[in-house]
Amino acid sequence: MLEREDYEEFRKAVRRLAETKIQPYAADVDEKKRFPEEALAAFKELQLVALPFDERVGGQSGDVLAQSICLEEIARVCATSSLTLMVIWAGLGPIASFGSPQLIEEVMKPAINGDTVASICLTEIHGGSDVWGARTRAQYQDGQWVINGQKRYITNASRSDWYSVLARTGEDSFGVFAVHKSDPGLSFGKLESKMGVRGSPTADVIFEDCRVEDYRLLGDSKEGRQYITDSLAYTRPLIGAQALGIAQGALDAAIKYVKEREVFGQQVARFQMIRGTIADLATEIEAARQLLYRSCQAVENKEPEARTLASMAKLFCSNVAMKVATESVQLHGGAGYLTDFPVERMMRDAKITQIYEGTSEIQKLIVAKAMLSD
Repeated sequence: MLEREDYEEFRKAVRRLAETKIQPYAADVDEKKRFPEEALAAFKELQLVALPFDERVGGQSGDVLAQSICLEEIARVCATSSLTLMVIWAGLGPIASFGSPQLIEEVMKPAINGDTVASICLTEIHGGSDVWGARTRAQYQDGQWVINGQKRYITNASRSDWYSVLARTGEDSFGVFAVHKSDPGLSFGKLESKMGVRGSPTADVIFEDCRVEDYRLLGDSKEGRQYITDSLAYTRPLIGAQALGIAQGALDAAIKYVKEREVFGQQVARFQMIRGTIADLATEIEAARQLLYRSCQAVENKEPEARTLASMAKLFCSNVAMKVATESVQLHGGAGYLTDFPVERMMRDAKITQIYEGTSEIQKLIVAKAMLSD
């Protein structure tokens, strides 16, 4: 773990980058539903794509807390951009951990330089949160893997260069495969029109006799379940970090507004009910931050309760994000309902954090199971 001062210096650097190179385009990205290319370019300045990966593949070996701080600061100004970076990490993660030397060379080296967009393909049409109900199959034929199936709601779909795909390799076994956008048999469904994070493309990824070379299998063809289970324990705090960033950004915007706005001859921030609301929201954000950072520590150290704490953090942070964003719109009054102010966008963006990477209900089941087990 780094020293506290190192984390704070890193936070300041990411915040400067986010405010100068990402925030100016956030509203336009949302309004035009376009991929945040400016953010992708900005990531290169601090080599943020390289942050979570081991030095052996050219990464920076940044721990889970550093990754969370990074996503928190980006989401504070643009949730779409934080999602873009997070999913690139998620898509590249299995390749970095289990990819063959040939695949590491082919994928990770360009990716570390920030020139690669990636996706992870888990969810299916009929499955939702039931990842292990997946019907996408991969069969080994003549030295290649042939993949058939359809993945739903895939982030960065059609924009990504590489897709890490979970597929059934046996009756009760799974493998994970690296599929390139140019591979024959890979296609995409229509781009979805969404409530929030609208600059992040979402679509089905379709595999019709999609053939990939044997070296594109990641690790063991029967160990995909374990690979993905481990990955979810690691990524759930990152969703919590994104949610926390949205909450902080919404509160920052609300505080700025109530200090500038005057009603009945005085600053809105002077009204007692307004001050009480601000105090409550700030307290909940700080409580969420402490739980999130504790979960990062547990995941990093592979503590027995890491999975439970990750679910707690994802659950609590996403609920706080939704509450703070909604209250921040209210603190703006009628102005909060206008697209001229960022809280309107933040309220829409916050909702998805309660849904993806395991719904709030799934997180509650994980926590309850841990609490009630003998």
